[in-house]
Amino acid sequence: MRFDEYVEFDAVGLAALVRAGDVTSGELLTLALERAAATDDAIAAVVHVQEAVAREAIERGLPDGPFTGVPFMIKDLGCEAADFPTSMGSRLFDGYRYTYDSEIFLRMQSTGAVTFARGTSPEFGVGVTTEAAVYGRPTRNPWNVDHVAGGSSGGCAAAVAAGVVPMAHGSDGGGSVRIPASSCGLFGLKPTRALLPDGPASGEGWAGMAIDGFFTRSVRDTAVMLDATVGPDVGTPYYAPPHIGSYTAAVALAPRRLRIAVSTRSFTGAAVHPDCVEAVEHTAQLLESLGHEVVPEDPVLDMEAFIRAWTDIVACGTQLTVESVGADALERTERVTQLAVAYGRTLSGAQYLSAVQTLHAFGRAMARFLQPFDMLLTATLGEPPARIGRFATGRPDGWNSFLEYRVDHVLPYSPYTALANGTGQPAMNLPLWWNAAGLPVGTQLMGRAGDDHVLLQLATQLEQADPWFHRRPAL
Repeated sequence: MRFDEYVEFDAVGLAALVRAGDVTSGELLTLALERAAATDDAIAAVVHVQEAVAREAIERGLPDGPFTGVPFMIKDLGCEAADFPTSMGSRLFDGYRYTYDSEIFLRMQSTGAVTFARGTSPEFGVGVTTEAAVYGRPTRNPWNVDHVAGGSSGGCAAAVAAGVVPMAHGSDGGGSVRIPASSCGLFGLKPTRALLPDGPASGEGWAGMAIDGFFTRSVRDTAVMLDATVGPDVGTPYYAPPHIGSYTAAVALAPRRLRIAVSTRSFTGAAVHPDCVEAVEHTAQLLESLGHEVVPEDPVLDMEAFIRAWTDIVACGTQLTVESVGADALERTERVTQLAVAYGRTLSGAQYLSAVQTLHAFGRAMARFLQPFDMLLTATLGEPPARIGRFATGRPDGWNSFLEYRVDHVLPYSPYTALANGTGQPAMNLPLWWNAAGLPVGTQLMGRAGDDHVLLQLATQLEQADPWFHRRPAL
């Protein structure tokens, strides 16, 4: 198989070729490794390559699953896997090896996918770009290397967009799947809170805001991987009831006629970039053409209060991670991490619990907002992908405090995605629009808690009406 043939198939399609004997798992792995090497100078997305581990898995015999033989990558943050060293985007942990496999990793491996590397992440996942110092160079956008690939799952998104792998793992605590998916022109779903397992080492991430997800070029790949990974693991503190039946079966059905609220303004009430407005209007028109009801409606939210609560929780989480290393750890981290830890040290336990209560209040408010609607349509970001360096977390001249960084700089750029993390609702990025400069500008649909299958059904319908699979960067 040649590379130009490899990228014509999604993960389900490649697995079918392996089953039919048209290509071998080893041949696909070779293609992925060659593409990773060929694009490394341009986008710097793939790290901790473990070719020997992947070859040994193939030789030993892969599980018989829906993705048997398909090359796969995991994020360089979380997704604990003993055979795959990590840096967590930080010099503090460069080359760190886990002694166990996480449940989400085991479930992804059960599909027969051939994991061979990790994708870059900003330090501890805090950031809307992936430019961590530990890697020595920024991860760049395959559509235009002067722009960011997004964060925090930027490496995996860039690798999928560049054709290294057809599908990759990510995680999302404030938009970290949807932001890179929007930036790189991919489909990306943040599932309902606790739909996927967090064990065995933790019960939740960032007070339940963080959850795993996937980058795909087809909706069906996400549905199939969701079926393989959904559900609680042993001892989980809480979990979301999965969809009755399979997500794969659900996407084979057309959605019912949906009533969808649409907003072209930031959740702060501010205007967003005209390209983002145009992307939303394009999606809204497409929805109407498919028979859905689209209703202009702007949620009334105190987003600064929400972001303050989000920031309190993330700062405390970052502080916990850094201080677990030792007394001199902080000086070896990047500036945004140092600001987060400094801010976390000013917060009391009561303030942390108050922040959690604020998130829960927003969750109830958004549930009430969606009672007359099935979904809310917005842009995914407030602007097209930023230029490299603008949000680099190691900038010495960057920001005076972690709160300033989040409220004054990140919030105008990413005013939409974090809300669904705080409320626990499912939300997805749809790659339906590219601007005049050729950069992807995604749109987000946020659904009711537990309605992941409805989001996937609608995504499939939109994918069929306005296909994006064959849009690839000329990298």
